[in-house]
Amino acid sequence: MSSVITVSQLNRYIASKIRSDLKLKGVAVKGEISNFNIHYKSGHAYFTVKDSTSALKAVMFSNCVSRLKFVPEDGMSVLVMGNIEVYERDGVYQIIATEIAPLGVGDMHVQLEQTKKRLEKMGVFDLATKKKIPLVPKKIAVVTSLTAAALQDIIHVTERRYPVCSIEVYPAQVQGAAAAQTICKALSAADKSGADTIILARGGGSNEDLMVFNDESVALAVHACNTPVISAVGHETDTTLADYAADMRAPTPSAAAEIATPDKADMLNAVSILKQKLDRAMKLKIDKAQSQVENCEKLIRLYSPTKRLEQSEKNVCDLEKMLNAIIERRLEKLSAQLDGYVNSLNMLSPFNVLGRGYAIVQKGDSVADSVSMLAEGDEVNIRLSDGSVAAKIMSVK
Repeated sequence: MSSVITVSQLNRYIASKIRSDLKLKGVAVKGEISNFNIHYKSGHAYFTVKDSTSALKAVMFSNCVSRLKFVPEDGMSVLVMGNIEVYERDGVYQIIATEIAPLGVGDMHVQLEQTKKRLEKMGVFDLATKKKIPLVPKKIAVVTSLTAAALQDIIHVTERRYPVCSIEVYPAQVQGAAAAQTICKALSAADKSGADTIILARGGGSNEDLMVFNDESVALAVHACNTPVISAVGHETDTTLADYAADMRAPTPSAAAEIATPDKADMLNAVSILKQKLDRAMKLKIDKAQSQVENCEKLIRLYSPTKRLEQSEKNVCDLEKMLNAIIERRLEKLSAQLDGYVNSLNMLSPFNVLGRGYAIVQKGDSVADSVSMLAEGDEVNIRLSDGSVAAKIMSVK
């Protein structure tokens, strides 16, 4: 049985073996640059050199970076020269680059661009086909790894913002050879689940880690979903074909949960504002209705039978007063005329002369105004001013 050694001892031994291998000194490695990044404090460059099947970690120290004649970019095909060494802390081997020479655009980058153009011609990225994300979802389907931190971020944000929404997880591998197939299968199941929104999520990682989301089958599966899909893959600066195919892209899984759900605080505030508006509208409507009722009551009182009878009774009373006044004036006028006629008759009446000592002699029904009408022995009636007497004619002269 071999002796037991620590991890540090093993890594140190392997590192010494690699350092002593002259074949690993001054090697030139051809590949495609990925995840090129210069540390803002140290100035060291960290990147990956890869081909279609493998990847190699690389470090270039600041003194070498300062001598570069160009700025390396992701997807660029390069020739990296340096020494192979072991980073003992992590137990990984890497190339300590001393020089980088550009060779052109890498095969994987060309393949990705060709796939992107092909999908674009198929209308997978067409903005006119993008579906709107529901404002108030009842259920959200999440396609991601069960062990991913992205899942916990989505659950936490959803419970904080909109706890009444249910979350269903459709597990899938998010990296590796079988990842594309499992993602397509999970998307299909999520699309048939009756969810209002689908979130396709994965946390940050290298370009190699995110390559599955550049797979053509994944992009087509996203586009084929009838349910609106939010893509939340990697960090904010990462963009994949799945992001282009989705109905909306979120910079992070947490941001996807915020896009997919309303904030309960905002909803409560909106309800409060709507309640205030409704109260004001109801008050205005009630005031208007009350004013209409009052106007109707006035019209009813104005045109009611009782009011009309009262008005008719008042009119009759007024007409009666007018008629009485007319009759009274007419009677006064006729009385004055009668008095005038009486006075005129009195002035012309033969009886008025009786007061001056005259008398009227009547024989039968006739007035005897001549002695020829009388004969001795006739009985006559003599009318005086204050009465009459009966007499008999004794003689006629």
